[in-house]
Amino acid sequence: MNLLQITLVSMGYFELNLLESVAKSVGHEYQTMVNIRDAHVDLSTYFDPARKQYNGNKLLKDIELQYAHDDAKTIGLVSVDLFIPILTYIFGQAFLNGRSGIASSYRLSNERYGLPHDNALLTERFTKEVIHELGHAYGLIHCHTPRCVMQSSTYVEDIDQKKISLCTNCRTILNLTT
Repeated sequence: MNLLQITLVSMGYFELNLLESVAKSVGHEYQTMVNIRDAHVDLSTYFDPARKQYNGNKLLKDIELQYAHDDAKTIGLVSVDLFIPILTYIFGQAFLNGRSGIASSYRLSNERYGLPHDNALLTERFTKEVIHELGHAYGLIHCHTPRCVMQSSTYVEDIDQKKISLCTNCRTILNLTT
């Protein structure tokens, strides 16, 4: 299967080398072109003062309306704390078998947990989250294969336990070569 190209829409302040690293790994995993695009978005419209977080559902819907196209999968990249009404927080989300998703780096940095800065670990975690959300956009559901990037992640430690790649079963569903 020749998968659609991917567009990563940077909606936050990310170092270029982080974005390029994520794009390179994502392109390798999905065997397709990955473009990086900047978007200057006022994220305050998604802020919920009662929760002191940003509404992931509303943001995802707007990414779908404003940035998604039929010829690409689009993932909005943010650095704010996301939630959906039924969960305390989320790392990201996507429309299953849809055109778009979101991924946040907010809860992925070591500093959030009182640990020393580790840029390589932040990049790896963010890459895993983007690959995971794209998997949903391509139609994959949560996987039960140990260490598959499509396993569900409730905590950042769950992300750390996963590989940065899809398992053989998920790759087969998408007809990706190994």
